[in-house]
Amino acid sequence: MISIVIILIALNVLFSWQAFEKHELREKMLFIPYNVKHLNERYRLFSHSWIHADWQHLLFNMMSLYFLGQILSKQWNEIYGPEKGISLFILLYLIGGVAATIIPYLRNQDNSSYRSLGASGAVSAVIFAAILWNPTMKLMLIFIPIPIPAYLFGPIYLLIEYYAMRKVKSGIAHDAHIGGALFGILFVLLLNLEKGKSFLHLFF
Repeated sequence: MISIVIILIALNVLFSWQAFEKHELREKMLFIPYNVKHLNERYRLFSHSWIHADWQHLLFNMMSLYFLGQILSKQWNEIYGPEKGISLFILLYLIGGVAATIIPYLRNQDNSSYRSLGASGAVSAVIFAAILWNPTMKLMLIFIPIPIPAYLFGPIYLLIEYYAMRKVKSGIAHDAHIGGALFGILFVLLLNLEKGKSFLHLFF
């Protein structure tokens, strides 16, 4: 059976490629909070997470989804069975992408110039679900090429994203990354509260 992660990556590549080629499609799928609120275009809460700004943006997101998504989906398939495991992963990814729009929407619902796109929020949900599920696995930040335990990586990543959201004008939707990450954590806690307790025990 083809991995659900591979299917999600294939869909991202397909839609992103089409959006690269067709400007009208890209504009139609962008996340524009103003249009969601004032023009009732609620589909944008979902559509934006299937397209990317460029090939580099797409590659970075899909690499993160592949490596951590494969680990998590395999574990869930083994624990819950293929049918439930795949369903849980799909819910995590799809709802994570929508949950990632909550903070940007609240901050920009009356800002007609705000635009964003990309699967970063959905991927953040997968990353942080994987971190909570596997807190002792080793991960690396691009600018800190030293493997560190996931239970340290997660808080450091969130602090960096929060600082960037407040202080850095980079054009990157750091608030969406945070929203997706928080949803990934919540999803795991609802699925298996013991994972949260085990995570905290590593600190205390």
